[in-house]
Amino acid sequence: MNVVARMLTQEQDGIPGYMAHPDAPGQRPGILMVHHAHGVTADYKIDAYRLACLGFNVLAPDLFNMFGIAGTTHIGMGADLQAKHGDDEFLGKMDEAWRYLIDRMHTDPARTGCIGHCMGGRLLIPFAFDHPSVKAIVLYYPSVRDEPETSHRPRHAFHLARTLQCASLVFAAGQDFIATPAIQGPLWQSFIANGKLVEWHFFSDAQHGFRHPDNAGFQPYYADLTWPLTTSFLQRTV
Repeated sequence: MNVVARMLTQEQDGIPGYMAHPDAPGQRPGILMVHHAHGVTADYKIDAYRLACLGFNVLAPDLFNMFGIAGTTHIGMGADLQAKHGDDEFLGKMDEAWRYLIDRMHTDPARTGCIGHCMGGRLLIPFAFDHPSVKAIVLYYPSVRDEPETSHRPRHAFHLARTLQCASLVFAAGQDFIATPAIQGPLWQSFIANGKLVEWHFFSDAQHGFRHPDNAGFQPYYADLTWPLTTSFLQRTV
């Protein structure tokens, strides 16, 4: 299968980030990839290409670029940018990306899912709540904290996860310093309460960020182990 894969810019495409899709006519299933706090790092481009080879239209929007922050990656800037922009702002940019994936990339809205890592995984929980057409979500160590709801983060995952209508795959890391095992427990209970398909994998010695080479917690073994679990889940649910 021939695949088109390239960078996107605000000036030329109307949205910044990276996209990949089969080079063939017709409507296809889609995947929206929501990046971690380091932005759209190189591994997202590889993953997008590999998913396109499986027949998906894939879009990895650069949410930080959409806020006017220049650069192709934003390693080390994520905490400050999340402090500056609230969840509603991020979700608005994700909605723009969703419309691009559906409308501009000719993706079937009834066969579209999402993958999110860290920050992106946390944001996909309210996003899936707001978009009941999402078929499935894959969350790698979502950065959910045990914190009160505020105007900056007005809807907590503990409350939203129990209402989701999509299938969910969650990878939880036992050495996660953000979403610790104490937080993962009630989050897992919230997911299974929604009555939909939930696949939950807990790796007791995994670090936060084990999937991404640009993270200090990168663990190639778990990166390789979780990829076929992800593609199998998406092929079954999307």
